[in-house]
Amino acid sequence: MDYSLQADHLTKSYNGQLPAVHDITLKVRPSEFLTLLGPSGGGKTTTLRLLAGFEKPSSGRIIIGENIVADESHFVPPDKRKVGMVFQDYALFPHVNVAENIAFGLGGAREKRKSQVAQLLEMVGMAEYAERMPHELSGGEQQRVALARALAPNPDILLLDEPFSNLDTGLRSQVRSEVRHILLETGTTAIFVTHDQHEALSLSDEIAVLFEGRLVQVATPHVIYNRPANVSVAKFVGEANFLAAEAQGMTADSRLGEVKLFHPKTGQVQLMIRPEALAVSFEERGTRATVRWREFYGHYQRLGLALSDGTELIAHTGVDRYFQRGNNVSVSLEMPALAYDVSSKIMLD
Repeated sequence: MDYSLQADHLTKSYNGQLPAVHDITLKVRPSEFLTLLGPSGGGKTTTLRLLAGFEKPSSGRIIIGENIVADESHFVPPDKRKVGMVFQDYALFPHVNVAENIAFGLGGAREKRKSQVAQLLEMVGMAEYAERMPHELSGGEQQRVALARALAPNPDILLLDEPFSNLDTGLRSQVRSEVRHILLETGTTAIFVTHDQHEALSLSDEIAVLFEGRLVQVATPHVIYNRPANVSVAKFVGEANFLAAEAQGMTADSRLGEVKLFHPKTGQVQLMIRPEALAVSFEERGTRATVRWREFYGHYQRLGLALSDGTELIAHTGVDRYFQRGNNVSVSLEMPALAYDVSSKIMLD
């Protein structure tokens, strides 16, 4: 299969210190949106800078399209890689207007450049802002201009380094949806860095999770969320309950009674249960619990539950039933649980 980008055993060390990026291998398909997700210091931005050409790898190889752009024998600089970059602070030129910002880096005759800029402005919904200066734009408008400028040279890969982090919550959601729509419309291959799990899950075709410079798991958002590779990923990507249990094949005995498992296990395990997998009701079915607290979000309720032995759980339920603090309820697991070996904390298939 042809890939837009391949990184093979990529490693980057600084001054003999422990590697900031260690032995990372990635393959990105054409038109795919891949997110590098992880906590601060996890190696996401260093990986992106290696792919862009702002850093030279200590070892490993990078291939963009059919061209090797970095290995032990040679190194292609950023401006020769056909890679577009959208930075966290947008990096617009403050002394020129929107149209001139987008035209930067475009070749060809003046009229052709003008036509290309007009098309890009239309694409990002900024056609009326061509003569504006960057300081006259809102954060979301600056983001759209930065995207148009990065797309102008028709790059093979677009790299985005936490481009929504400077926007407030409401605008952030709107702009990231617009950006994703534009990238889908243009068929652009994109690699996106974020530490925001919700962004990664909602935007990505695939997610690469990095911890301490190491690649932990690469999979679709559905797999990352429902079948995280280890406990650290499970805790980082969304809310989760963890229960000790004794496994016997495809079932396990736990504080919620006998539960089904995704994978066969034997012996002591730790169950990972997402809050929405728990069913809460007033009927006498399942394990008895008390509602300790409740948060209402319009389309769902978030409940803090306490079992009779003091075990605490978090459940997400619909709004068809009204729960309040002090209610005696029943809680049960509605789907198989993911079990991790207590010793290794790693999920075994």
